[in-house]
Amino acid sequence: MHNLSETLRLRFAAPGGIDAAIAPETAQDSGANTPAPRSNRRGRGKRAPLGQTIQQLPFGQIERQIKPIDLISEDHLEAIHQASLTIMQEIGLEYMSARARDIFRKAGADVDEDSQMVRIAPELVAQALKTAPNSFSLTPRNPARKLKMGGGFWVAGSVAGPPQVHDAISGRRPGNFEDFKKLIQLSQYFNAVQMFGYHPVSPIDIPANTRHLDTYHVCQTEGDKAYKISAIGRERTLDAIDMMAIAKGMDREAMKQEPALVTTISINSPRRVDEAMTDGLEVMALHNQVCSITPFTLMGAMTPVTLAGALAQHNAEALSAIVLTQLINPGAPVLYGTFTSNVDLRTGAPAFGTPENSRANLIAGQLARKYDLPYRSSNACTSNLADDQAVYESMMSLWSAIAGGAHFIHHGAGWLEGGLKASFEKLVLDAELLQELALTFGPFTADVADLAVEAIRGVPPGGHFFGEAHTLERYETAFYSPMTSDWRSHENWEADGSKSARERLTPLWQQALSDFKAPTLAQDRREALDAFVAKRKEELAGREPE
Repeated sequence: MHNLSETLRLRFAAPGGIDAAIAPETAQDSGANTPAPRSNRRGRGKRAPLGQTIQQLPFGQIERQIKPIDLISEDHLEAIHQASLTIMQEIGLEYMSARARDIFRKAGADVDEDSQMVRIAPELVAQALKTAPNSFSLTPRNPARKLKMGGGFWVAGSVAGPPQVHDAISGRRPGNFEDFKKLIQLSQYFNAVQMFGYHPVSPIDIPANTRHLDTYHVCQTEGDKAYKISAIGRERTLDAIDMMAIAKGMDREAMKQEPALVTTISINSPRRVDEAMTDGLEVMALHNQVCSITPFTLMGAMTPVTLAGALAQHNAEALSAIVLTQLINPGAPVLYGTFTSNVDLRTGAPAFGTPENSRANLIAGQLARKYDLPYRSSNACTSNLADDQAVYESMMSLWSAIAGGAHFIHHGAGWLEGGLKASFEKLVLDAELLQELALTFGPFTADVADLAVEAIRGVPPGGHFFGEAHTLERYETAFYSPMTSDWRSHENWEADGSKSARERLTPLWQQALSDFKAPTLAQDRREALDAFVAKRKEELAGREPE
């Protein structure tokens, strides 16, 4: 007895395949080389033939239709919360900045100057959570790229910060400015990447003291999406705010009314917050830009080995810095961030995309909802290549982040080797995963046309729907068209070189770079950006930004 695939092959085999058999005109039209894919209301794009525009979904946010998963009970969630309050009030956190300690002291926290320890009462935490917003928008220089953070919406950013970069052609190499620029161009090109990470790879071949100026300039001239910045110190943070203001045609005061930038405020777990971080936090909060408060907690190394203990410490660290943002500027936008995973206790090496990492993503999402705060998670893996391991580890990370209610998925595309390496192939692979998950968790419709009762009435028992009008009307847009999958028969796949999915990723990023066109930026704003960078480089000559 034939299986289903063989039965369909026998019944519908025809020169040119099923496309030609059931809708020759439609199949011919589908080859149009248009600058952007057509899409129906579900956001599914039109498939493009090889060598033409890469098939992808249009830029935009799809509202998540599933309720976030509550992995643990309310009693367990409250136990973590109470343990965090105990850590903050009795054990405390070390804040290395005298300015930060002074802000806490004036608000009523217990501050020990000798040890630099800050102890925060539960009442101070509760007050801060009343003023932190539960949603906000990010508006980059192109208002059409505006992003919502909160509710059912989520944003995926590119990888950020690796010191190494890799592709299948040139191999692994230190981060450099040319690869940095290419990764920004790819992040601009692929619609599933909605925000640039700060330094998709660190360009160590340009001067460190002015590197931020060069990289922000690329973000504004090669792209028009939102991007993350470095908030290490006051001057770097103000430079980022000023450059975004110039690109938007406004000043610092106007920027306060329209958040456009995000930064990660890292906690040096366990329980230490350095001075440069809080300097940047203060500038961001005062200018109403977004701080993603994210402890980097690896179970067994920087936290207790148990998930409950790790989350209690992580939660205390995150809440303490969230309190600081609200003491500086009540109402300043913040993200409750998590980066909790485990180590391999045999070697001490970090591990990502693990069950522990996934459970932490889900539970941290519950904590963020308890505090009514937008939530940041990550797409992380430990694989050294964009291979099978990278796929299953990233899918574990992405699924748990989205199911956990994440509003911002940091490192959403391009991360490899535990964050030590950015990958051109992995960026394409992750863009595919992000598109598929967006549609999986996206809207469902069941109107008269979708229910298709009349189409069912018109097909006799044992018949088929290939030639039905209902099918032909939706021929090009009914189903998701993947960028990387090869759905041809074994014979056709073999005749074309038997390429693996990993091998098919390389020509895609090559084509994307070949097709890339930088978005326009008004000439006067481009000139103002150039002048600002030149002036700041002169001011910073021979010294580091403060």
